[in-house]
Amino acid sequence: MLTQLTVQNLALVEKASIAFAPGLNVITGETGAGKSVLMGALNLILGARADRKALRTGADKGSVLGVFSLSSPETVNEILEEAGLETCEEGLLMIRREINADSAGRQIVNDAPVTLALLKRLGDVLVDMHGPYDHQSLLNPDTQREIVDASGVSTATRETYAEAWRALRAVQKRRQELEGDAETLERELDLLRYRVEELEQAELVDGEEETLLEEHTLIGNAQNIAEGLSGTLLALDEEEGNAFDALAAARRALVTLRDMHPDAPVWLDEVDGMQTQLRELADTLRTASDKIEADPGRLMWLDDRLAVYSRMKKKYGPEVADCLESLETARQRLSTLENREMLLEDLAKEEDKARAKLEEAGLALRKEREIAAKKLAKRILEQLIDLGFPNARFDIAVEAAPPAPTGLDLIDYQFAPNPGEAMRSLKDIASSGEISRVMLAIKTLLAAHDRIPVMVFDEIDANVGGEMGHAIGRKMAEAGRTRQVLAITHLPQVAVHGDHHLAVAKEVSEGRTFTRVKLLKGDDRVDEIARMLGGTKQASLSTEHAKELLGNAKK
Repeated sequence: MLTQLTVQNLALVEKASIAFAPGLNVITGETGAGKSVLMGALNLILGARADRKALRTGADKGSVLGVFSLSSPETVNEILEEAGLETCEEGLLMIRREINADSAGRQIVNDAPVTLALLKRLGDVLVDMHGPYDHQSLLNPDTQREIVDASGVSTATRETYAEAWRALRAVQKRRQELEGDAETLERELDLLRYRVEELEQAELVDGEEETLLEEHTLIGNAQNIAEGLSGTLLALDEEEGNAFDALAAARRALVTLRDMHPDAPVWLDEVDGMQTQLRELADTLRTASDKIEADPGRLMWLDDRLAVYSRMKKKYGPEVADCLESLETARQRLSTLENREMLLEDLAKEEDKARAKLEEAGLALRKEREIAAKKLAKRILEQLIDLGFPNARFDIAVEAAPPAPTGLDLIDYQFAPNPGEAMRSLKDIASSGEISRVMLAIKTLLAAHDRIPVMVFDEIDANVGGEMGHAIGRKMAEAGRTRQVLAITHLPQVAVHGDHHLAVAKEVSEGRTFTRVKLLKGDDRVDEIARMLGGTKQASLSTEHAKELLGNAKK
């Protein structure tokens, strides 16, 4: 749940720290007191875009801090782990949003900077926000289907259908590629044939280019190499005063020391080893020198062959392996297009099988949806009776529709709020108050199954009043038994059902307007309910009425 919201330097709020509790938290206050600022602040830590104009006059920086205590932090932790962030320690999550007047703001989660996109992802799993117009989403067929599915359709059945849909689309895509424009396909065939022929004639071999480059270097530098080897051989054992003769002279000198110095035999062995190594090196150099041949014809062939490699890599590279892969891909595509008539026949049969599987999976999904829809409609109707529709009828129609990624069905919520009226789709009902109550009924039912821990109702009780307010308040309190609920309301009949009552008020001090948030208990809460009842001239009657409302709400 959301345990604390701290707002600093936003609109009328200089600084306010609000503690929230489990259950239903109601927030009341006169119009313009700053309730919308609190909701705007909450939206900021949920990933909404910031407007620097929202900064309090004279402030160069504003901030919002939200502290969540999560009993089941698994979903949030998955998002944090994907982003390479530390997970919530003991379920504690802190989100801070900073807005600067002259620079980019910051988003901080558990002391680590994050992107706005990540904040939005976290917000989607933390808070379910409903404003006075958010019930319009209930008119969306996709939303209606998702609610039915969430109420009783198995994930396995939906995934079986989704897999069948993907399989059918894959076959259809392959068929469409083969059924392309004849002229376009012919041009592609010509291009593929040219590519295959060119690459095959190039006869590229992975690793050959490096060998050719080594040989090219040797032949291209044959004269310099021959001269270098010849000079080395002269110095080693051919010219006067060569290294081998020097070692022989050194050996003769050491022989004279053999009987005079104890280490002389060791030194002689070392010189003998040097002579052997020197002779072997000279033999190796002579062999290499004999192989050096400046062959202009071979050099020209190497130039041509390396040019082929260079040209192919430039067109199909950048490496030889890429060229060979391009050749194999072109061969496969060429074979496919040259045999497309036969392949199209096979794909037609494959598509028929895939379509049959889709139909089977879709009908199984529809069956589950029909059962879930019937049960859900009955439960929604029970809730609607509590919300002031004693003679209403409610149904969820599951109608056949063209195949789509989500099934073969169109879900339509149908409602007749009054006796004698025909059932109509929710989208055809003009009253936002009626739709709001339908949405509240559904949310109350799904609250126990929804993993989102916080539900916010921002004046969804607009356009209703009186006893209807009591019904809405009771439903919000009912939802608050399984999730934390925050509700901004102008209705005293709703406010009295809160487990936790916060009042937002504005005051003027030294020429500046400030918003204050106060937790109400005892007489303070009675006074706020009396104010909401409109009691000014008859304050005592309003106070008594407020006490009565609060007393009845506790029963």
